[in-house]
Amino acid sequence: MLDKIKKLFQATDMTEGTPWKKIVLFTVPMLLGNIAQQLYSTVDSIVVGKYVGDNALAAVGSATPILNLLLVLFIGISIGASIMVSQYFGAKQRKELSITIGNCITLTAIAVLIIMVISMLLVRPLLELLGTPETIIDWCTSYLLILCVGSVGSAYYNILCGVLRGLGDAFSALIYVAVAAALNIVLDLLFVVKFNMGVSGVAWATIISQAVSALLCFRKLRKMTECFDMGFSYLKPVKKYTGKIISLGLPSGLTQAILSLAMITVQSLTNSFGELLIAANVIIMRVDGFAMLPNFSFGTAMTTYSGQNVGARKRDRVIQGAKQGTIMVVMTSTVLTILILLFGKTLMGIFTETQELVDLSRHMMGIIAVGYIAVAVTQSLSGVMRGAGDTMTPMWISLFTTVGVRVPIAYGLAFLTRSPEFPNGREESVFISLLISWLLGAIITAIFYVKGKWKRNLPE
Repeated sequence: MLDKIKKLFQATDMTEGTPWKKIVLFTVPMLLGNIAQQLYSTVDSIVVGKYVGDNALAAVGSATPILNLLLVLFIGISIGASIMVSQYFGAKQRKELSITIGNCITLTAIAVLIIMVISMLLVRPLLELLGTPETIIDWCTSYLLILCVGSVGSAYYNILCGVLRGLGDAFSALIYVAVAAALNIVLDLLFVVKFNMGVSGVAWATIISQAVSALLCFRKLRKMTECFDMGFSYLKPVKKYTGKIISLGLPSGLTQAILSLAMITVQSLTNSFGELLIAANVIIMRVDGFAMLPNFSFGTAMTTYSGQNVGARKRDRVIQGAKQGTIMVVMTSTVLTILILLFGKTLMGIFTETQELVDLSRHMMGIIAVGYIAVAVTQSLSGVMRGAGDTMTPMWISLFTTVGVRVPIAYGLAFLTRSPEFPNGREESVFISLLISWLLGAIITAIFYVKGKWKRNLPE
């Protein structure tokens, strides 16, 4: 029994054994860890919604697109690190693996400094540019500044988790984020309910909790001497490795940056509909965060699986695992979609006691629910392509469906549905455009998976 428990905390070789079993064993702890991590923003929303008010809830939501834009550097480094670590681990190249991990730590430190400076200069102007209502702009500003200036914990948690997952160890990340999530809940209640710190209180709770999870991840990596070496000599930037981390992660980071800009553009449209829709959008995005977790978790698992097997030069195994993984994530997402449609009002009621807000949130959630099945296909197949080293194709697909499809459709529908009753157009425009972009993304991704250039990286 002790041996089995110990094995959960070790690196997992996904180049041997039944593909779907390896994928599931890797995905489940990562999914649970992602659920725990999602509790950060969800608990923040519940606490401010219940104890501060609907405007505070709207403030937290309005800040999210800008926060995502400012943190794209970490996303790029994390994805590049995960791909390189999985490939070097699969190929059993210890020295290259050690240098990669050390260089990831150094790049993250540089990215943190950049984010701190940029956030202090741009946060307030961006919020004003978006037409953020005066009633919530001060809350938005303080929330964003605290999270960005204190981003070192969040940055290193995400980067080091990317390294652990590249090594096939999703279980350790699960334990560490669960500890941090529990701490976040305690601090949220302490800072907001007891000390009346409002929106700033939930921001402080988040950065303290994420710093704890980052320290735990670092401590774990220090002990994994059977896989790689860690020391100051590996922290020195090596052009070959930093360049590869950036080249692999840049497309995903750039994608996230442009997607965040698109979200900011759509957020501007959302803001024009008033505080009620802004608050409803926050609730929907919190539920959306949980609904998307299986898709993102399987997508990350497929990246690690594909990366290790490409490194081990096992072409047939990559293809086999891609099929099995995609079937599993589609089945999972279908079940979740049904549950959301059946219990939507109950879910929305967790965040607010305002019935009008609950009804509006449920109505909009019903529009996009089926889209989660489409995203399941997109995430799984994109994960396979990224693991094989093709990060450009998923990037272009995401950019096209979001910037080229979603934004124009959202504004176009809003314009076409204007009337005396709805002077800014129908509120549904924001969510119908999202559904269309998801459906189109799945179709295009499937086509490029079948015919795409990613297969050139597979060994014959």
